[in-house]
Amino acid sequence: MSSQRQSQDSSLSHLLAHAAREMQEERGASDTMDSVVRLASDIVAGAEHSAISLVHGHDRIDTAAASDEVSRRVDELQYEFGEGPCLDAIRTADQVHSRDIATDPRWHGWGARVSDELGIRSMLCFRLFTNEETHGALNLYSSKRDGFDDEDVENGLGLAAHAAIAVTAAFEIEQLKAGLANRDVIGQAKGILMERFDLDPGRAFAVLARVSQQSHSKLHDVSVELVATRRLPGTQDDA
Repeated sequence: MSSQRQSQDSSLSHLLAHAAREMQEERGASDTMDSVVRLASDIVAGAEHSAISLVHGHDRIDTAAASDEVSRRVDELQYEFGEGPCLDAIRTADQVHSRDIATDPRWHGWGARVSDELGIRSMLCFRLFTNEETHGALNLYSSKRDGFDDEDVENGLGLAAHAAIAVTAAFEIEQLKAGLANRDVIGQAKGILMERFDLDPGRAFAVLARVSQQSHSKLHDVSVELVATRRLPGTQDDA
């Protein structure tokens, strides 16, 4: 391995280590994704703009983080046209590279529109995944034709791998916190019912479940209202 190549590898290692530490320090999924797009141009030299597209449910996709309005608009046009490198990366390929979107036959309508309206000529997209679970795509854009070289592709793969792990972990932490908060407020509601109506824990929970079903409300929402008002939703009785 040449000294130049070793120097490049060392530089990339330091950049990725710095990126990993910075992403780890972010407090939530949204902040983590903002950090990824902020770091993209430092790690992938050809990237002038960057964004993360996120999958919600089975078919709803939106831009969860973007370096600027250009990248956000490029993504919006992909969703509007129903085609583009980002959507292919999410649906069918781990990595999608277009050297010239203006002439790329894979997305003729979208590519010509983006090139004319926004001046974007090449694009590099990576599927974000952990344990084969798809979360979305990291999208990198350049105003230059053939704006990404082989080193950019390699560095982008490294960034995407770190980003996928960091974003997944952030979402899992948020879900855990939400679950703990839900259990806490349900526990408070059960405690109120147990004290006021001399119920055991099982019967108190059954009351909450019955009111939830009858009022077509979530159990959490019924519990929040009971804790806040000391009144069971849909009843005239004080708890």
